Amino acid sequence: MFGATRPVRPLRGPDATPLIQAEGLGLERGGRTILDRVSLSVRSGQVVVVIGPNGAGKTSLLRILLGLWQSSRGRITRARRMRIGYMPQHVQVDPILPLSVRRFLTLRHRAPEARLREQLRRVGVPELLDAPIQTLSGGEMQRVLLARALIGEPDLLVLDEPAQGVDVVGQGEVFDLIDRLRSETGCGVLMVSHELHLVMAAADVVVCINQHVCCTGRPEEVSRHPEYQRLFPDAGVHGIGIYTHHHDHVHDLAGEAKPVNGAGGVADHAR
Repeated sequence: MFGATRPVRPLRGPDATPLIQAEGLGLERGGRTILDRVSLSVRSGQVVVVIGPNGAGKTSLLRILLGLWQSSRGRITRARRMRIGYMPQHVQVDPILPLSVRRFLTLRHRAPEARLREQLRRVGVPELLDAPIQTLSGGEMQRVLLARALIGEPDLLVLDEPAQGVDVVGQGEVFDLIDRLRSETGCGVLMVSHELHLVMAAADVVVCINQHVCCTGRPEEVSRHPEYQRLFPDAGVHGIGIYTHHHDHVHDLAGEAKPVNGAGGVADHAR
């Protein structure tokens, strides 16, 4: 269920008021647990990245945070009057539909031409305003989708696989662009991505989920965590150290979640 709203404040860091905060979200569908006790928050100027294997519940989590689905339990608190810009993973456009970039950008938000040109300039494709959508490359389409998310001058950008369909060089450019936009506008960014080698470096906080939160923290912490290494064995690990994983279960050698002895226990994992 949704909690009370609060005004947006342009604060950053650990003491900043969250733009959005989810606490203990759970979701059941058809007798199956999709999400179990998932918590996260995003603040202004912060990039939070959600990662996990296919079927981990990432898309379901985004739908709940966007208000498209109702969670089975838990609480979401949003900043009052917060504006959200959403960049979907896929957009299906009929190949015979006469749709220009200009028209596509204004399907949801009416905006003067100057603003359309400004947002396309920000994402590096100002020349595409009158181009047919069907003629765009994968990288151009991702930039247009990002421009569309920026039209409403959002406080929070929600990006679902923003480098989808883009080659390796283009992926780096997309993530560099997102980081620059965050710096320029001060918006918060919540991103779901499978491009681990690039997106981890772009994040302030990484939340790794597999129905529940397996581990969370700075990218370098998560990359060394045993659960991350189990879920993404080919991602590559550099360095070794100790990472404290705070929740009420541990994972056995088969990867199954087991409760910690005693209520409210803490599991400390070595990495």
